[in-house]
Amino acid sequence: MDTFVLVVTVAVALFFTYTNGFHDSANAIATSVSTRALTPKAALAMAAVMNLLGAFLGQQVAGTVSKGLIATPHGRAGMGILFAALAGAIVWNLITWYFGLPSSSSHALFGGLVGAALAGGTAVHWNGVVDKVIVPMFLSPVVGIVVGYLVMLGILWFFRRSNPHKAKRGFRIAQTVSAAAMALGHGLQDAQKTMGVVVLALVIHDPSRGFGIPVWVKLVCAAMMSLGTYAGGWRIMRTLGRRIIDLDPPQGFAAETTSAAILYTTSYVFAAPVSTTHVITSAIMGVGATRRVKAVRWGVAKNIVGGWFITMPAAGCVAAVCYYLVRLAFG
Repeated sequence: MDTFVLVVTVAVALFFTYTNGFHDSANAIATSVSTRALTPKAALAMAAVMNLLGAFLGQQVAGTVSKGLIATPHGRAGMGILFAALAGAIVWNLITWYFGLPSSSSHALFGGLVGAALAGGTAVHWNGVVDKVIVPMFLSPVVGIVVGYLVMLGILWFFRRSNPHKAKRGFRIAQTVSAAAMALGHGLQDAQKTMGVVVLALVIHDPSRGFGIPVWVKLVCAAMMSLGTYAGGWRIMRTLGRRIIDLDPPQGFAAETTSAAILYTTSYVFAAPVSTTHVITSAIMGVGATRRVKAVRWGVAKNIVGGWFITMPAAGCVAAVCYYLVRLAFG
């Protein structure tokens, strides 16, 4: 029975990865599609492949998720906590996807873990939550806006004497590289988060195995995220690609390059599981502000930022309810 519960929990974790893929596919390719640098099908195929490759480039973020946020629960009750955390994250992902709101799948997962842990009486590592989740949640969008603004200013200055039409054609080609780098960073960050959850499930099932990540875990998590990415998130893609600001190729290149750089830095230097959604959205805002501040549709941006702040508590509440339902159903 315990093995069956483990299999079900891992399956739910993989389904979360799938929803993460189609929910966040827009992060990597919305700007490239909106500027017509890539066709939607080509962009999705490229993003799926790069997500798959990115998942194998590190495991620092997975370690933070598996042992840095909540104490390791034990037994069937512990597996129920993990199941409820994943259910809360999935429900919130589906709600925000339906309404086309680019909220963070990462913070839905973190909120679900904290909410389910509190409901199940498991200790939360608040220092880890604050240092690795809350602080980056506030800091990464600020960095995204500032760096995106500065990168775009540098591009405008460097190409100030270039033929605008030739420059745009060149940046349309360059966006193929920047979008690939962004997709690689998304795989590096988000696939690892589910790897950490699957490893936590394995440790709950067998505490003696340790927190190492088996190759099969990397492979299935990466494959499910790639499948989800290829399924696409068209509602959110429209929000990122057009509703915040109408992007041109140089702006799309600047936003993607900024986002990729932030994702690699937070993964390798700080082992911090940041939100790819927060990073790319804020970079788009910073890049757009170089045109003129009013060019950014700040009303849309305000709604998006509001979604960021409610994601963790909302997913946590859903996860807590799921935990109580699991306890009610199975004792």
